[in-house]
Amino acid sequence: MDRVQSIIAANRERYLAEFQEFLAFPSVSGDAAGLTGAVAWVADRLRAAGAQVRVLPTGDGPDVVFGQVGAGPRSLLSYTHYDVQPADPLALWESPPFEATVRDGKLYARGASDDKGDTLARIQAVEVYRAAYGELPLRVKFFVEGEEETGSPHLAPLAEQYADLLRADGVLWEGGGFDEAERYTLYCGLKGIAYFELRVRGANRDLHSAYAPVAPNPAWRLVQALNTLKDAQDNITVDGFMEHVRPPTEAELAYIRRIPFAGAQMKANWGIPAFIDDMDDEAALVRFLTQPTCTICGLRSGFIDEGEKTVLPSNAMVKLDFRLVPDLTPELVADLLRGHLDRRGFDDIEIKSFVGMIGARSDMAATVVQAAIKAARAVYGHEPVVYPNHGGSGPMYSLVQGLGAPGGIMAGVGYADVRMHAPNENIRLDDYFRHIEFLVAFMQRFATG
Repeated sequence: MDRVQSIIAANRERYLAEFQEFLAFPSVSGDAAGLTGAVAWVADRLRAAGAQVRVLPTGDGPDVVFGQVGAGPRSLLSYTHYDVQPADPLALWESPPFEATVRDGKLYARGASDDKGDTLARIQAVEVYRAAYGELPLRVKFFVEGEEETGSPHLAPLAEQYADLLRADGVLWEGGGFDEAERYTLYCGLKGIAYFELRVRGANRDLHSAYAPVAPNPAWRLVQALNTLKDAQDNITVDGFMEHVRPPTEAELAYIRRIPFAGAQMKANWGIPAFIDDMDDEAALVRFLTQPTCTICGLRSGFIDEGEKTVLPSNAMVKLDFRLVPDLTPELVADLLRGHLDRRGFDDIEIKSFVGMIGARSDMAATVVQAAIKAARAVYGHEPVVYPNHGGSGPMYSLVQGLGAPGGIMAGVGYADVRMHAPNENIRLDDYFRHIEFLVAFMQRFATG
């Protein structure tokens, strides 16, 4: 790897300048100029790295940039995105969010970690590999989308439309990096999500609360309905829901038991005395990674301002999200929720569905997973922490299981204080350039593993 390190060192200033140029695009959802500029920039940079490039239109959304480079029997699909979160609140930024600034060995800008760092490091890694060893011994396919931050609404249909173009032997996903103890972390999947809004209506206007003995109260009705979705131990009690949850395999449980879990520190940071049902750390970690959720994200009804107002509200609303594990799907959860409420007489409760994604979890023995583990071990000098899946959600399923890939792995340039989605988002520059080295090692091992 000395040759690789030398090439990276020789190009460090150029690569940093490219990174700062990429970060200057305000590619926030709704900023047509910023998104369009980022599309053209990514396409041109891929071409400069030797890729054949196509721009895949989504119709009414930002385009996807697709590029392919290399040759060989095995193919790798790289998923990243060029869209970023809004920079608000601007007053909390110590330097302009779209003027990438280096301070104390860190690069500060919106998108530095999420996800322009991952995107460009992979393109530059291809360039480094070709300079060090010649043509890539595998086909690397780049899929760079522009609406991940708004739920990737066009990704699933695009994956179906361009299945033959996108299908690969493994998928390299965005995300990952160093944890609080400076251990490199890899994730083999993501939870899915189903998001709903439930509404109940009563009288055609708010009433004086004196009418409570005779007029229906939608707030009480909604509370009564919600009370049927979970029991006192926080178990989900939606009819048939848990019957569709695939239990973790012994191999997955073995990896989970190796994961360092700072439960006491986590509880202290959150200001809570105990986890639900006073679970110990091992039980909490297994539950966090392998179990679905049903979460009340927000409730609204009646008078909620300071002071008092004796009112019987005319409507009530709750927002719910379900984090999904295999084999739950958003459509299945919607059907189960509707049936569960109807069977209890809550057929008057309106359900509106929002974003939905299927969860993805890869076989820990998949070649792409093992290649990432071996590369991380070689480059970072320690055993990486491997998670069966991340606790968050994303559209991984459509490009992995949905296209028949044996597995996917999340590996990125992050660390514990990247401040993703917050003011002063940043990455450590040494991490960035070391990650390029990791990517070269990963491609070598995946091509031959």
